[in-house]
Amino acid sequence: MHEMSLAENVLQMIEEAAQAQHFSRVHTVWLEIGQLACVEPQSLRFYFDIVTQDSIARNAKLEIIDKAGQGWCNACRHLTRISSRHDACENCGSYGLQITDGDSMRISELEVE
Repeated sequence: MHEMSLAENVLQMIEEAAQAQHFSRVHTVWLEIGQLACVEPQSLRFYFDIVTQDSIARNAKLEIIDKAGQGWCNACRHLTRISSRHDACENCGSYGLQITDGDSMRISELEVE
C-alpha cells in the first residue's frame, strides 16, 4: 500500500513544478523506477489514477521506465548489474556489493501545456 503514498508524492512534485513553471495541464508523466526500489508498478499505476482524479494531472498517462540495478563489487572493484539486493557479482561471484544505481524512483519528464 506504500504505492499510494508514492503516487501522492509524485502528484505533489507535479503540482509544485506546475506552480514554479506555470503550466496548467499534465498529459504524460515519465517515471523512472529502479528494479531495487521495491515499487510495484501496477499498484502505482492504480493509485496514480486515483490520486490525480481532481488535479492538473487528471487522465495523465503514466509511462514507467525500468531502471536496472547496479552495484560496486568491493572484492574485484567492478560495477555489476543486479536484479535483487542479494545478487552476487557477475565478475567474481562475491556478495560484497554496494548498490550504486537502481534503488530509486524519480520523475524523468513531464508533457504539459
